[in-house]
Amino acid sequence: MDRQNLTLLTDLYELTMMQGYFKHKDRNETVIFDAFYRTNPCNGGYAIMAGLEQLIHLIKELHFSDEDIIYLRSLSIFAEDFLSYLKDFRFSGDIYAIPEGTVIFPREPLIKVIAPIMEAQLIETAVLNIINHQSLIATKAARVCYAAKGDGIMEFGLRRAQGPDAGIYGARAAVIGGCVGTSNVLCGQLFDVPVRGTHAHSWIMSFPDEYTAFKTYAEMYPHACILLVDTYDTVKSGIPNAIRVFSEMIDAGIKLTSYGIRLDSGDLAYLSKKARAMLDAAGHTDAVISASNDLDEYLIESLKAQGAMITSWGVGTNLITAKDNPAFGGVYKLAAIMNEEGEFIPKIKLSENTEKVTNPGNKTTYRIYDKETDKIKADLICLVGEQFDEKEPLLLFDPGEPWKKTRLPGGSYRIRELMIPLFQNGKCCYTSPKVMDIRSYCQQELDSLWDETKRFVNPHTVYVDLSQKLYETKIRLLDEMNRF
Repeated sequence: MDRQNLTLLTDLYELTMMQGYFKHKDRNETVIFDAFYRTNPCNGGYAIMAGLEQLIHLIKELHFSDEDIIYLRSLSIFAEDFLSYLKDFRFSGDIYAIPEGTVIFPREPLIKVIAPIMEAQLIETAVLNIINHQSLIATKAARVCYAAKGDGIMEFGLRRAQGPDAGIYGARAAVIGGCVGTSNVLCGQLFDVPVRGTHAHSWIMSFPDEYTAFKTYAEMYPHACILLVDTYDTVKSGIPNAIRVFSEMIDAGIKLTSYGIRLDSGDLAYLSKKARAMLDAAGHTDAVISASNDLDEYLIESLKAQGAMITSWGVGTNLITAKDNPAFGGVYKLAAIMNEEGEFIPKIKLSENTEKVTNPGNKTTYRIYDKETDKIKADLICLVGEQFDEKEPLLLFDPGEPWKKTRLPGGSYRIRELMIPLFQNGKCCYTSPKVMDIRSYCQQELDSLWDETKRFVNPHTVYVDLSQKLYETKIRLLDEMNRF
């Protein structure tokens, strides 16, 4: 199986709709689809954009192989003229996106696809599959790292991920969100991110005694010597044996540049304090105390509040699966159709659920910062072509409750457009930065959030507003729909 060709990574109804367009509509009709999400994961105040590198690769390789055509023919629901059309299928449209590592908020377009309707329809499932998963894990990682207050977070979740791809791309997303590295060696090879690890309990159990196991490991890895101390008895055996090994190596003139212990069970707050006192008393004040054991942002926050002496954390299951919020919930909706004059006619989806009513038209998003603090004031979704002058006052209003208004004086704010082009006329015009560079950018993005937005309980909401022109367009379409 050609793992590079993910063209059939789609729901069947995308293909049946394509055949319907092929038979009964203008297959070259240009449309706009927006991918966005409605609610922040984990009841948080923000999310982190991730997944573009894999999405770009998907679009570049989009084609139906001979094997794909044979398989689709075997389903007995596709006509030969449609299958013949698929043989020469390639993506020819434009794609815009918010860059990876950017802080994002509900309802603003993350991906905008402008393409013939058949092309835009086909990629819906893959776009959502990729962006939903990786944005979810990047967001979870950012929350875990925030709880650690500057301590290093290692992603340790490969063996608990839902399959190899989730483990590989989940680890990549976790590093974007702030993790200092991953235990996933293949992720390290593919994306040039730091890989780190210690040893398992089985290493210690395979030796005649704990001291010999520690000594052997330390002699092999004196510059990365983190010893797992809870195989037998953490306080009576593990920590004393680790201290003995550290002292013997230092006495032998071996410089330990990165060393310490790892706790993987028990009362981590109590044990870390006990370990710190024992290590310091033995002169190992620079020894690291790391911890693992089903950690998440809430437990790390609690341990920090209890005064735990842990400065390095390994987070696995709860991070790589986003266990408490396992789905991101992104959607992909039609926003406009181009008419014969080349103008985009806005389209809107109605629903009895207010939050499911879409924003119509060819849109882009601007981020507005307070000039004095450089913190985010709001995001503004507007129609493409609208211009804003930072020297002029800017009126913002809540589109759900439009009587709530904020007026920003001219010169008090700065504004930037979030979306960038990935593809133009089917050709990729964007090169993904290195993952560690995206991570650095993400840290800058997180710094632009107020602390009140980053807290875990009742976070402050960053408003995503509509421009006056977009709001009027939406209201007009709603009024027109209500005539029927």
